[in-house]
Amino acid sequence: MEFNPNNNVVKLCVQGMELEGNDKPEEASRLFLQAWNEAANDFEKFIAAHFVARHQKNVSDKLKWFETALQFALKINNDAVKSAFPSIYLNIAKCYEDLSDFDSAKRNYELAILFTGKLSDKGPFYHGTKADLQVGDLLTAGFGSNYHHEIIMNHIYFTAIVNGAGLAAALAKGDGPQRVYIVEPTGSFENDPNVTDKKFPGNLTRSYRTQAPLKIVGEVTDWIKQTTEDIQKWREKLSNNKGEIIN
Repeated sequence: MEFNPNNNVVKLCVQGMELEGNDKPEEASRLFLQAWNEAANDFEKFIAAHFVARHQKNVSDKLKWFETALQFALKINNDAVKSAFPSIYLNIAKCYEDLSDFDSAKRNYELAILFTGKLSDKGPFYHGTKADLQVGDLLTAGFGSNYHHEIIMNHIYFTAIVNGAGLAAALAKGDGPQRVYIVEPTGSFENDPNVTDKKFPGNLTRSYRTQAPLKIVGEVTDWIKQTTEDIQKWREKLSNNKGEIIN
């Protein structure tokens, strides 16, 4: 299972987050419950339960939903979901603390620390662009952002989800064809802080960044292409995003 922005449950959660941003918590809560009721697999149930939990006014109910999200995350236990463990355990710990169950709170705070900063993703990794490159070439930081052209990026970004790289290729600067390269990091890397825990728990998009070069080791040509309409919608979202890039 991997994160898919076109998934119906994911779409409902995104719509709910937009309602949250427009100060409509009750409408958002209804959409999150709808997402839970429509969830058909462990991954969808994990995501929906997390958002339902956030809207519970009663601490015991909040704890129940976060523990439900954790149960489904533990069943999946893949690289995307593992990145969510710290935030889930922190939320569970805070609930226990509010309920004055300090032993359970301490245990969950310790679990949150245990999982923090641990990257287990072995790839393969992908980078989307419109640049015409060859196997053996190195991708390096120090170029302008695709989304905020005035910003010179201190990192080079990549993902373990090929369709995510395909979206990056569609949104990249230039008029050339979309290219998705298979890459290998030549140094250490970290979760992309621009997406990690910003909307969804953890780093479900398996997005990473590094200051070391990425070596191109191959190219893929088969991924889900974005329609012209979808690309325009993504461009509008990015242009309306007032959040600051963590560079």
